[in-house]
Amino acid sequence: MSDEQQPDGDGSSLSSHLEEGVALFNEQKFWHAHEAWERLWLVAAGDEKRFLQGLIQLAAAYHHVQRGTFRGGVRLFDAAFQKLGPFPDGHRGIDRVEAVERAAGHRERIARGEHIDANELPKLRYNSSLFTGPTESSRHRG
Repeated sequence: MSDEQQPDGDGSSLSSHLEEGVALFNEQKFWHAHEAWERLWLVAAGDEKRFLQGLIQLAAAYHHVQRGTFRGGVRLFDAAFQKLGPFPDGHRGIDRVEAVERAAGHRERIARGEHIDANELPKLRYNSSLFTGPTESSRHRG
């Protein structure tokens, strides 16, 4: 199996699922982005699982922002920042620096009870040419 093959037997590639989640996130369909990345997270291990969990938590935080459930959003933003922080920008082809910077500001605003307008929500950029398959550490960790 190539590094980009999704190991769940459906023949889908990891990069296509990542890209699908990014597209859904950018369409402000945060719950659906969460679901797309969760399919990968369920079969991932090690560092890869941690990175995917950070993306899932970021999407879930914005889902809470949309619903106005700010306390849950703050917790999920904090968890997402902790998970994503150790990874370099461009990890798995996802350029997330601008989105995470905006998310940090949004986290502070919702902690004060402020609403975030839809036109302020961030976007992720995906560059499949930067994608690399699972790292050795993520293949061997459980």
